[in-house]
Amino acid sequence: MNTKPFLALWLVFFPLCFVFGQETLPRLKVSDNQRFLVTEEGNPFFWMADTAWELFHRCDREEAAHYLKKRAEQGFNVVQAVALAEIDGLNTPNPYGETPLVNNDPNQPNPAYFSHVDTILQMAAAQGIYVALLPTWGDKVFTHSWGKGPEVFTEENAMAFGYWIGNRYKDQSHIIWVIGGDRNPRAKSSDEAIWRALASGIGEGVGGHDKALMTFHPQPAGPGGSSNWFHDDDWLDFNMHQTGHCANQPTYKKISHDYALQPVKPTLDGEPLYEDHPNCFNARELGYSLPEDIRRIMYWNVFAGAFGQSYGCHDVWQMYTTEREGINGPLRPWKEALYLPMANQVKHLKNLMLSRPFLTRIPAQEMIIGTQEDNEHFVIATRDSEGSYAMIYFPTGKPLVVDSRSLTSKTLQITWYDPRTGNAIDAGFTSSAPDGEFTPPTRGKGNDWVLILDAV
Repeated sequence: MNTKPFLALWLVFFPLCFVFGQETLPRLKVSDNQRFLVTEEGNPFFWMADTAWELFHRCDREEAAHYLKKRAEQGFNVVQAVALAEIDGLNTPNPYGETPLVNNDPNQPNPAYFSHVDTILQMAAAQGIYVALLPTWGDKVFTHSWGKGPEVFTEENAMAFGYWIGNRYKDQSHIIWVIGGDRNPRAKSSDEAIWRALASGIGEGVGGHDKALMTFHPQPAGPGGSSNWFHDDDWLDFNMHQTGHCANQPTYKKISHDYALQPVKPTLDGEPLYEDHPNCFNARELGYSLPEDIRRIMYWNVFAGAFGQSYGCHDVWQMYTTEREGINGPLRPWKEALYLPMANQVKHLKNLMLSRPFLTRIPAQEMIIGTQEDNEHFVIATRDSEGSYAMIYFPTGKPLVVDSRSLTSKTLQITWYDPRTGNAIDAGFTSSAPDGEFTPPTRGKGNDWVLILDAV
């Protein structure tokens, strides 16, 4: 029996079923103090994302459902994915034999391809997951030394494609728009103009930039990330970094740089060291990433002022299977990698940050007494600007002197929070002081702890 005609009909009508009964999530917006994201009702939103760049391109509906269900169970609330994907996304079809553009022309999107995207978007919403949607990977603007491209975008067709995709998803309340895609704009090129045209087209397509929460995904850069090129652009609602895939680097400095910029905008690390990733792309000499290195980077970033944090797994972003050629040495099939340690630990960071007043949280490095080196032992602090609590992250458990006088009570409750398990240990009370020394329960690499001081 020839099933192709029935499959074609199903591809057309299945997304319509979702439209009529589609799940909706509250729209997100920037908080009044310009530091965080909140829902349209004003509730705090801690960005806890997974990078699934190839989700639309390589996964069929059953696989996408499996992935999204598991990530929702693990506490993720955002998935970062790309419409015109990285791994030969224009010429290698999706599981249903469709490519995204007719004749690789951005003026001719293929509705059959995007019906699959429609379906996965609604699957995500049904799981309570927002989608940070990249309209295209950066190699379609600038192929560089990696990526297959081809380079198909100009200012004109980027504007047109932006309008088309923005208009298509203007009623989807759970989309966050991400311009760029692992490319930094080149000097003396049209790159910046193309990305701005894409952003402008999306803004028009959705009915105004106030309806399109938007950022830009760069390569590793300095001193900032997206802020290096677009901080003053009205369409850029929050800044994003890619701090890259090396274990020992002071990522908190990049977050701190953006936190200090004017005008004030939220910031976060949208691509840190991935789980199962070769350190600095050099597995032979440096091995693969370790959970404790990933945790340290995440807590550093958030305590430095980021409004959330992205996670990634090297096997999962590319949806690696043993039947596919892996990129940069993946270690296991993606379905197995869904269960790796950090994928189950990142929720402890989200739960911790939402356990105390969120929208008044500020960096508080002034609480750390003494000089520190920028190495894996670096201790970092955050606190409530109203003085109700402070949190201090100890990456390796070394004792440290803390100035707790910024808190509003002379008596402070002490709790040690375990980032590996989410368990909290009640450690009694202490008095607010300029020079209180605190010693975490255990010490050494992999023995990271958060000291919580609550004013009582």
